Amino acid sequence: MTISILRELLPRLATFKPSGQIEIEVRGIAAPGTVTVWHLGDRIAELAYDGNGALSVPPLLPGGYGIELDCDGEVFRTAVEVAEDLRARLRYGFVASYAPDRELQGVRDTVRRLHLTGVQFYDWAYRHADLMGGGESYRDALDQPVSLEIVRSLVHMVKTAGCRALGYAAVYAVGPKEWGLWNHRALLKGAGEAYGLGDFLLLVDPAAEDWLTHFIGDLERATEALGFDGFHLDQYGYPKQAVRADGAVVDVGASFAALIEAARIALPGSHLVFNNVNDFPTWRTATSPQDAVYVEPWEPQLTLDSLARTVSRARSLSGGKPVVVAAYQHVYDKAESAEADRATALTMAALYSHGATQLLAGEGDRILVDPYYVRNHVVEPSTAAMLKRWYDFLVAHDSLLLAPEIVDVTTSYVGAYNGDLDVSFADAGITETATAGSVWRRVTEVGGRMIVHLINLVGQPDTLWDAPRASPGNPGAARLTIRRIDGFVPRVAIADPDGIGRLTDVPVTMEGPNAIADLPPLSIWQMVVVDLTGRRTA
Repeated sequence: MTISILRELLPRLATFKPSGQIEIEVRGIAAPGTVTVWHLGDRIAELAYDGNGALSVPPLLPGGYGIELDCDGEVFRTAVEVAEDLRARLRYGFVASYAPDRELQGVRDTVRRLHLTGVQFYDWAYRHADLMGGGESYRDALDQPVSLEIVRSLVHMVKTAGCRALGYAAVYAVGPKEWGLWNHRALLKGAGEAYGLGDFLLLVDPAAEDWLTHFIGDLERATEALGFDGFHLDQYGYPKQAVRADGAVVDVGASFAALIEAARIALPGSHLVFNNVNDFPTWRTATSPQDAVYVEPWEPQLTLDSLARTVSRARSLSGGKPVVVAAYQHVYDKAESAEADRATALTMAALYSHGATQLLAGEGDRILVDPYYVRNHVVEPSTAAMLKRWYDFLVAHDSLLLAPEIVDVTTSYVGAYNGDLDVSFADAGITETATAGSVWRRVTEVGGRMIVHLINLVGQPDTLWDAPRASPGNPGAARLTIRRIDGFVPRVAIADPDGIGRLTDVPVTMEGPNAIADLPPLSIWQMVVVDLTGRRTA
């Protein structure tokens, strides 16, 4: 099955260049209407749509924009990103099927609909230690059919949608048939047993000179033969230290860093993403010459707060690289879609509000529920609609969510001692960390704006990110209090991905030294943007 949305706005590309027209396909909407382009709550352009199935918006400055088409009161929405540097953001998706008869167009639509800037080609290779050794058609190591003609077609399709195609490659895994060539580089447990994954892979030192030469050569051949833009470099999170078969003691984190360095030297133009499994060893690899900091969380990273801390650590080390978290939503395998959708929404809220994206969606209609991507989940229409809303929201508010220069100022502004800016709810408490039964509040600053993130955990029994979630509780009436700057009335705007998806102004009243704004009801996540010098007083 592939998602079929009969009426929608679909950007021609996932990312547009500043010098070009913004082309948007209009599917199933023949009535004329009015197109509005929004940037952070400001209307910057208005155009007529004549019902011909296509929109063209003049070139825009770099940034994220919301696009709305109003046809007699029925509003259709999308978002567009305009960027000079295609590596500055990684909104990551996946493909995991290369059978000769597979459907292709759904992948292109997913890239465009969710504005994906990178697609991981999971398990396309013949064998882990022999990527290109299967010829044009073969069964992979777990007996899935692979046609390299299909791989090339998908690579081309992803690229022409304005996205990058990254081939999956495990950096130190060897199958039984190839083990005789590499067992002299084995990473050993006690009693000389090699570390492995299940019963079908064994592990070698990724920085051993002969292995490194072989592995990098395989990446070069795959780039030439298939056209990959780069590679997703995978590992399994262990061992941290081990003895090699020749007796050398190996710091595996250091070996990973050496491998990334070697891949960059050999493939200077490639987009490289290394998997820090359970945050190992992000402290070493975040500064390596790769293009993102990518973390796959497992126990003990089970709560929303643990995800937030992981992202904050990664951003502090990243040097401005995008941060991606592979938070697989296993919850869809054990809960009703509505309960699972709420879990996913809370996960996205935690990640987006802390400056990271999530590897989740891919193929034509799938999301990840398992580390073996072939075992994915076909989404319900409600899930597909939610993902579109939330990815649109992420793109339209990019500079307030993902910009590297965003800083957390929560402890400097909130609370009685500071008294500068805070929110109160009539029927719920406010917390600085994710706490069941409360509203989780975070304040950031970027470009002179204050951003207050409000995540609703009222009515939740715990803060697990991969567990069925109850309907959000009602925290009651919300009031924002701001210590104003003399001579100015602050501008306050709110946005909710499950609302209209763009910033809308909220009335502000003056009470002595403070400015007050009553906020609309909180659902799952609300972003409140405050410009302290919104307008001068009369």
